[in-house]
Amino acid sequence: MDNYNEKLDLKIPEHVAVILDGNGRWAKKKHMPRTYGHMQGSKVVEKMLYEVDDIGVKYFTVYAFSTENWKRSDDEVKTLMGILRTYLKDCVKKSMKNNVRCRAIGRKDELSDDIIDAINNLEEETKNNTGLTFTIAINYGGRDEITRAVRKLSCEVARGNLKPEDITEDMISANLDTNYMPDPDLLIRTSGEQRLSNYLPWQLAYTEFYFTDVYWPDFNREELLKAIYKYNKRERRFGGVKED
Repeated sequence: MDNYNEKLDLKIPEHVAVILDGNGRWAKKKHMPRTYGHMQGSKVVEKMLYEVDDIGVKYFTVYAFSTENWKRSDDEVKTLMGILRTYLKDCVKKSMKNNVRCRAIGRKDELSDDIIDAINNLEEETKNNTGLTFTIAINYGGRDEITRAVRKLSCEVARGNLKPEDITEDMISANLDTNYMPDPDLLIRTSGEQRLSNYLPWQLAYTEFYFTDVYWPDFNREELLKAIYKYNKRERRFGGVKED
């Protein structure tokens, strides 16, 4: 990679979203169980928090567990939930130390009571922090999120508080789980897959996509900077026309 001053020469995206894929395949290549890959992947999330904060990213959102992930084996789901429990507990102290505000999006009501309590505690403890906003998508599905938003607005219509023709894109955005942050500027997906997998479909309408063959457990600062370097090569017109 070219040598450059990463902070001066690169325009840093305000919001980076990640589909941290490839934990299981990474473990398989090392002749280890998939659960080992997930444990290593969680450590990389922790490292990336420091990296994105250091280079100036303001919002960092990761896809930790989708609504479809319940279809995986009982052992793998149990391991993922165990990792999540430990992470949520440890995250409070580390987030307070580093001024990180933590949030979770997704169907919390379908999680176990102790995980819901841990999420609520993490959000409450870190709500006044003013640094990086770290969002974890847990039991999250983009279509489910949009459906829930539409249902909220439908209730307002049914009560006579809102006319269908008055519903705007801003209203829908305001009723999404992500209403507290801007849409992602850059989406990174690891492991070579090139699809969204039901991740933030509304919010990613004008996001720049970066796909890499690197498995998530091998993702590091250099790979992050590669993604941001490619992001800097893109011209974001948001539907407009390039001026000569």
